[in-house]
Amino acid sequence: MDLSIPSPLSKATPFSTFLFKSQSPSIRCSNFKSRNYSYLKKQLISRQNFPIRAQVSDQTVDDGFVLDDVPHLTNFLPDLPSYPNPLQNSQAYAIVKQTFVRPEDVVARKIIVQKDSSRGVHFRRAGPREKVYFKSEEVRACIVTCGGLCPGINTVIREIVCGLNYMYGVNDILGIQGGYRGFYSKNTLTLTPKVVNDIHKRGGTFLLTSRGGHDTQKIVDNIHDRGINQVYIIGGDGTQRGAAQIYEEVEKRGLQVAVAGIPKTIDNDIAVIDKSFGFDTAVEEAQRAINAAHVEVESVENGIGIVKLMGRYSGFIAMFATLASRDVDCCLIPESPFYLEGKGGLFEFIEERLKENGHIVMVVAEGAGQEYVAQSMHGIDEKDASGNRLLLDVGLWLTQNIKVECINSLISLFFFVFYFLISVHNGIYSQQYLKEKKKRFFDFTFP
Repeated sequence: MDLSIPSPLSKATPFSTFLFKSQSPSIRCSNFKSRNYSYLKKQLISRQNFPIRAQVSDQTVDDGFVLDDVPHLTNFLPDLPSYPNPLQNSQAYAIVKQTFVRPEDVVARKIIVQKDSSRGVHFRRAGPREKVYFKSEEVRACIVTCGGLCPGINTVIREIVCGLNYMYGVNDILGIQGGYRGFYSKNTLTLTPKVVNDIHKRGGTFLLTSRGGHDTQKIVDNIHDRGINQVYIIGGDGTQRGAAQIYEEVEKRGLQVAVAGIPKTIDNDIAVIDKSFGFDTAVEEAQRAINAAHVEVESVENGIGIVKLMGRYSGFIAMFATLASRDVDCCLIPESPFYLEGKGGLFEFIEERLKENGHIVMVVAEGAGQEYVAQSMHGIDEKDASGNRLLLDVGLWLTQNIKVECINSLISLFFFVFYFLISVHNGIYSQQYLKEKKKRFFDFTFP
């Protein structure tokens, strides 16, 4: 089973230490914190045993083509029979000239290359294949949501159910309640298009969620006992590590069980996809907080508004909200370090902007400046149930330091913490994006 994500595209990281609305920021790309790629040169074989070869005139030349592939059922069940894709019988797709993705199709990790550079890393292209490895009437699928909330989770659940049913004729779909521990301690729901018809209008997750509770042996035992052969897991990095462990146990036992990981991150911090679900909604909702902060600080003398947005290791929400608002004077993100005192420091910028405008609005990602906060607040390196490091409150720290530094300026401080956007329902842009992605994702995860 392909434990993977939709069509990959390269993604640049957020830029500039500060984004000042009165200046054109210089672009400074940071190294993206992604997995450490290590590759072995080997013959690259597609799902249907077509070799993937580089198109070069001299076959002795190594052009540096590398396929970073994903796990598949046929890796440990090589004699697994295949069947015609049910989409061949769908009138909706009959008029499309090229419905199916060719087995040798790949997508380059880097879009921009030089003439003499190697071809580099490529990913398996998402999309419908001519052959699948399950009969629709034999499929028993399950869906589980784990970890924190994110706008669009219910839309993802709805699209999986409707896609399996309408596109592939699958009628047996279960919903696992309460995260990973729901496999062995909670009841399940029977999911149909009628049951999930309007859940996309609600916030949170229809199936409930939890952190932790991952017991690989118990989960795989439950999957086997229930006769489940397709598992769709919606969650963040900790959840996907758990999904990989489930796949490894499935492989070890030789079970015909497909495991599909759907990455959930409101921060948009996945390097190989164009956009993660919920991100558009987060940026859209962040405008409300920024507008509120701007109204407040304009109404007082020397007002400072600090809007803290989500962004543990990447500042995409903060950066996009800043660019969209045009009311933000300064944006702090984890990728770009900053300093407080001295020439060119944050305190100097705040004082200059107060002299010019009489107020300032700052947007800060929650992961920005953690090294400074840890020094002054003596933080303890703790982790939550999902294994994520607990962050210190950079908003409160900034508030206290600005008060001390600028006490002579008689500042009226307005501190606005915007952290509830994870629970809002999915916005119109994210819903449209998810519907466009449904067809590509399904066929990539229905081997």
